[in-house]
Amino acid sequence: MTRAGFVALAGRPNVGKSTLTNAIVGAKVAIVSDRPQTTRRAIRGVATGPSWQLVLIDLPGVQRPRDALTQRMARRVSLELADADAALMLLNGEEAIGPGDRFIAAALAVSSGPVTVAVNKVDRLSKMRQAEVLLAAAEIAPAAAEIFPISARSGEGVDALVRHLVGQLPESPFLYPSAQRSDVAREEQLAELIREQVLRRTFQELPHAIGVVIEEVAPDERDEQRTRVDALIWVETESQKAIVVGHGGRMIKAIGTAARRELERELDGRVHLSLIVRVRRHWRADDGLLDRLGIE
Repeated sequence: MTRAGFVALAGRPNVGKSTLTNAIVGAKVAIVSDRPQTTRRAIRGVATGPSWQLVLIDLPGVQRPRDALTQRMARRVSLELADADAALMLLNGEEAIGPGDRFIAAALAVSSGPVTVAVNKVDRLSKMRQAEVLLAAAEIAPAAAEIFPISARSGEGVDALVRHLVGQLPESPFLYPSAQRSDVAREEQLAELIREQVLRRTFQELPHAIGVVIEEVAPDERDEQRTRVDALIWVETESQKAIVVGHGGRMIKAIGTAARRELERELDGRVHLSLIVRVRRHWRADDGLLDRLGIE
């Protein structure tokens, strides 16, 4: 008998959903940064055991829609939660329970599938603080929801959480090949790896006005053993472009060097990366560009 199914991972922005997804899958399928709204699309990470397959849907952080981008993100959250076999609500153990957490808990309380709650980042808390946080989580958790203290970063408590989630899955054959780790298209994954490096290096200066589009992935005409990746980085203002390019091109060079290393790990070979920064005002309200970015 095998079990397989979808578990939707919900939580406020920046609670560690992407880190937990990567930890359970055992591979990097979702980019990670300390900034909210890093995850913009529902990313499926596939973890497979001897008799089970857990498909984690790393949802965008739940927030009030402000533009076409966040409207699409909110709509994707609702659709994925409705279709999932179970739901996992993630809380940040370092922060007090807030209105956003209560909103998500209330939404999950009417879910047709079982709900589990995980309190993340407990490795940074004292035993007394852990007890206080778990008690607060129990007060908002949907009825019958089990609560797990975990650290997605260190792995503490993650195995026990996975065993519990697998027990909630229906009997089913595997939904994906056992070696597959994600259903994200290759170009979208490469674009996300580049965007991750932009976010890491412009943390203090830029809002979430960064979009990345892969123009082409092809063999390098100058070196057949190397892959050429051409990408566009979209920003909304000339001042943002200046930040991404940097004085004398230093910032874009640093972004390109770091991103190229990530792409080489993903593609398992040498990469020539070409990055071009372009200004497109209000691109987050541009349905055509959002379609091109793969944000449904």
